[in-house]
Amino acid sequence: MRLKPEQLGTALQKNLAPVYFLSGDEPLQLGEMADAIRKTARLAAYNSREIFSVETGFSWNQLALSADSLSIFSDKKIIELRIPTGTVGTDGAKALTTYCERIPQDTLLLITAGKLASATLKSRWVEAIDKVGVVVQVWALEGQELVNWLQQRLQQRGLHAEPDGVRLLASRIEGNLLAADQEITKLYVLYGSAKLSTAQIFDAVADSSRYDVFKLMDAILLADLNRIIKILSGLRAEGIAAPVILWGLTREARGLIKIKLALASGQQKDIVFRNNQIWDKRKVLVEKALNRLKANDLNRILILSAKADRQIKGQQSGDAWETLLAICLQFSSLHIVRTTA
Repeated sequence: MRLKPEQLGTALQKNLAPVYFLSGDEPLQLGEMADAIRKTARLAAYNSREIFSVETGFSWNQLALSADSLSIFSDKKIIELRIPTGTVGTDGAKALTTYCERIPQDTLLLITAGKLASATLKSRWVEAIDKVGVVVQVWALEGQELVNWLQQRLQQRGLHAEPDGVRLLASRIEGNLLAADQEITKLYVLYGSAKLSTAQIFDAVADSSRYDVFKLMDAILLADLNRIIKILSGLRAEGIAAPVILWGLTREARGLIKIKLALASGQQKDIVFRNNQIWDKRKVLVEKALNRLKANDLNRILILSAKADRQIKGQQSGDAWETLLAICLQFSSLHIVRTTA
């Protein structure tokens, strides 16, 4: 059974499933859902707990051994399987499928994983979990969904904010629910249960936006200049290495070139997008960029990328971050114009 994050609480009130699979890249939601499952399980006398982390060298035989072993005190048991990468490999897929085919009594399996690829969500092992347990996929909250989440979180603390104040809070903690929870806690400590003005939120809340390279890629595909500058500045301030950003930019440029060539050869757009792993919301972003950028623009981006690479390595004078900005502007069909006295 597949549930949305907000549906899990109601489902737990009805009954416990033998297997729960939580995945996504939003740690606060994942952590709170896992806590809710553990709490419900403890109330149902699941008092024993084993934790396994799927990292290099992990043996999937440990899952079967744990499932087959009985507690000395015959307690019901929770097995936690943590998969940071969301990748299980052939052995993992087989082990999880086998587990779901032979679910042990008095055992609850709680799996938490990083963000999964669309193809993985359709894999046999995920479908096996879906048949016997609960699968919850967590997505980053954006737009009105984020605003609604913030309003609910504020209300849980007895706080009420003006609509402009909530939107301000959303803009300050964009994509980072952990930061949002911390800021709401700080507002509660400062003002208690109260109605907050936008000015109070402005004074109290730090700019905790979570900027990453992939958000920058989305911004350049959209040609959103203000967002590009804000994210790039944020990445630099957070100490993100310039080569990491350069990697993302060149990867995006080469991907667009590859797609343009495939479309020019007469291939169908849906097939080309699928072959290049362009899914869901990114389809719109990529289409906008393809319509805006010509082959010469993309080649210019690669030339600028080579320049940035030399600057990073100290093989050419100049500021690599300035060149990275120029690359972003080129993606947006804008250019830095220099004047000399």
